[in-house]
Amino acid sequence: MKEAISHADGKLEVDAIDVQSGHQDKQSKEAKELEISDKVDASGDNEPKHMDQDANEIPSEDPNLEPVFDGTEVPGMEACQNSSTLKLDSDQETPLVVEKAVALKNFVKEKSLVAVSTMLRRLSGENDEGAVSHFDDEGKRVSGFSKDSEPNAVASEKSGDKFDWNPLNYIKKFSDVDLENKTEWRDSLTRGPPTPIAMKGRIILYTKLGCQESKQIRQFLYMKRLRYVEINVDVYPSRKMELKNISGSTSVPKVYFNEILIGGLSELKILDESGKLNEKIDYVITEAPIFEAPSPPFPGEDEETSSGALDEMALVVLKLKASIAVKDRFYKMRRFTNCFLASEAVDFLSEDQYLERPEAVEFARMLASKFFFNHVLDENVFEDGNHIYWFLGDDPIVASQCHNIPRGIITVKPKPITEIASRLRFLTTALFEAYVSEHGRHVDYTSMHGSEEFARYLRIVEELQRVEIWDLSREESLAFFINLYNMMAIHAISVLGHPAGALERRILFGEFKYVIGGSTYSLSAIQNGILRGNQRPPYNLKKPFGAKDKRLRVALPYPEPLIHFALVNGTRSGPALRCYSPKTIDEELIYAARNFLRSGGVVIDLTAKTAHASKILKWYSIDFGKSEVEILKHVSNYLDPVVSEKFLILLATSDLKVTYQPYDWGLNN
Repeated sequence: MKEAISHADGKLEVDAIDVQSGHQDKQSKEAKELEISDKVDASGDNEPKHMDQDANEIPSEDPNLEPVFDGTEVPGMEACQNSSTLKLDSDQETPLVVEKAVALKNFVKEKSLVAVSTMLRRLSGENDEGAVSHFDDEGKRVSGFSKDSEPNAVASEKSGDKFDWNPLNYIKKFSDVDLENKTEWRDSLTRGPPTPIAMKGRIILYTKLGCQESKQIRQFLYMKRLRYVEINVDVYPSRKMELKNISGSTSVPKVYFNEILIGGLSELKILDESGKLNEKIDYVITEAPIFEAPSPPFPGEDEETSSGALDEMALVVLKLKASIAVKDRFYKMRRFTNCFLASEAVDFLSEDQYLERPEAVEFARMLASKFFFNHVLDENVFEDGNHIYWFLGDDPIVASQCHNIPRGIITVKPKPITEIASRLRFLTTALFEAYVSEHGRHVDYTSMHGSEEFARYLRIVEELQRVEIWDLSREESLAFFINLYNMMAIHAISVLGHPAGALERRILFGEFKYVIGGSTYSLSAIQNGILRGNQRPPYNLKKPFGAKDKRLRVALPYPEPLIHFALVNGTRSGPALRCYSPKTIDEELIYAARNFLRSGGVVIDLTAKTAHASKILKWYSIDFGKSEVEILKHVSNYLDPVVSEKFLILLATSDLKVTYQPYDWGLNN
């Protein structure tokens, strides 16, 4: 295999450029660009091909049957690890070196072609089409230098797209993969939810957290195709008194068909066995609820998120934003949108707060440290002069990609992160009990997205924008970010729809973000940057956080391998969905690992001396061990003790063939 693109293989001839006159034949230029494009993409996809390697050199799977990863990988890097069958080898350094070399080669090849194509356009005197925005070295989006460009167009269009359509209508119940290619264990996960019966009336189910009978009633109503509204009396404590007034008791669960009290699980079963339940169902189908019928939760009911002490600094920032010029400005040969000048901010603070200029600068630094605004290039906290800054909501990345930023500035003081995490954990538990199957493998996205509990979740995560998260302990960080990741993935799927391919997954994992403590976090940043101790994602060359990245302070000091059995990104091959608590996080992660690995995550055939493992163990192998032997020994700790003992004996006495299960990217609904 060749080490790099040779000059003979990789040169790009440009015959039509007249260097002396600066004239270029446009048609010849376009033909050359088309020729370049054909070299990069001869088969119709967007990834550069290996022009210097034989197809038999590295076996690969059909990408149409199984996407390699989540769309964030460097093109061609996955080819080095795409062999479906591997034998144990204690020397893992050579494959890793080859992997990085091939990845670097393809990365350089792709970037070189883009650079040459751009140069051709500039030599012809044309503007770069579509070059409305770029990213700087720190990951900030800045507008293109062309005066004719409209930097706000993309952001506003993206922002508008979030609300113009409902992607829940397009969530797929079945994988696009041909059913003939599915194995039995994947077939069991393709069942979609039954279509509910249309009805004029309303079914109300009163429940509480941790109630087993409530779970059975949910399943009963689900099988009867009856849509219901759940009122959890732990989430809505004022409903306990309502329940006592209308039924004479606060015990739950209780089911109401309009104003008629049906009772609990035993009453439902008795009615069903006697055939009288059909009469009740017909009633709720044909009759609308009357005034006396219990009503669904209303927005903000029993919620305390909007309460709290008034933030006087927020009031100052509101006046600051209204008094100074916020507009597009040039800074260091770049144009930045919706920013303000430091000297103008200092002038306002000096006059408004009756401060000397040095004191006004210190006051501005204090506001910046509270995440009200930040330097467009993160060069400093705040300095007087010609430096320019973004208010948090005006940062282009925040405005276009973050989905927990409210309109305007919150005037309530930020609450402690431990309090917010506790409320999120409580609410997440209630959501999972109501809208996730008992074993955590299926999510009712449509019902969850339309619930008042989910609306409350969205209001809570808005409080994260200026919260301080530096002082969380390891256990608190693990529980908080695992729970947030899982709910954030549900939110992303509800907003964007279920990703159909690698490009859509790139958007879901990399471009759907939250603002937390003044910084933006994607799903990939939470997983690989924080929970994996800033390890590079599979098939990538760069770590999520650079050395100067403020988010590096939040990253755990070392990777936590068991998080891979707790993070759920909406796929059928992922682990079960559950909520985690900081007090028992380690025990809960061990349980999650055992549940996943014993339920098909690793299938061992002692007779055939084979192990059929989840792709998760392949993608994140570096978190489990330096070699495949170490990885399998790590996994054996969570298998059934009898199987684990025989497996370790087999591992020590003979070669073991390892194959990896196809990953089902279908939606876990």
